[in-house]
Amino acid sequence: MRTIGNILWLVLAGWWLALAYVLAGILACILIITIPFGIAAFRLANFVLWPFGRTTVFRRDAGAWAIIGNILWIVLLGWELAIAHLVAGLLLCITIIGIPFGIACWKMVPLALLPLGQQVVPISQARVDRFALPATG
Repeated sequence: MRTIGNILWLVLAGWWLALAYVLAGILACILIITIPFGIAAFRLANFVLWPFGRTTVFRRDAGAWAIIGNILWIVLLGWELAIAHLVAGLLLCITIIGIPFGIACWKMVPLALLPLGQQVVPISQARVDRFALPATG
């Protein structure tokens, strides 16, 4: 069932959301100092492309640099990606079939805003953590 959900997600919203993350990653990698942002954007593009069956968890060893980086990320790239998720979620919720995908898209908004310090893991390996992004599958 996850495979069918991922294929539908890919067709309906995943490919263009992943494209937005790839473009953000390329933009971040052009400037040498923001390469960590680019790496995070490419990692999230992979997650957004095929999200069902995976989740994100907060890395306890992220440290203060992740907090500072997330603040910079929100200002530079995060708010645009969060708006893309909000718009995609709204468009997906227009139809009854798209409502679960729209909700899954809205669950990714915090990840779009605060990607540093997050780790993408399979749901089976994710331990219960109050900082985890809710599972999308």
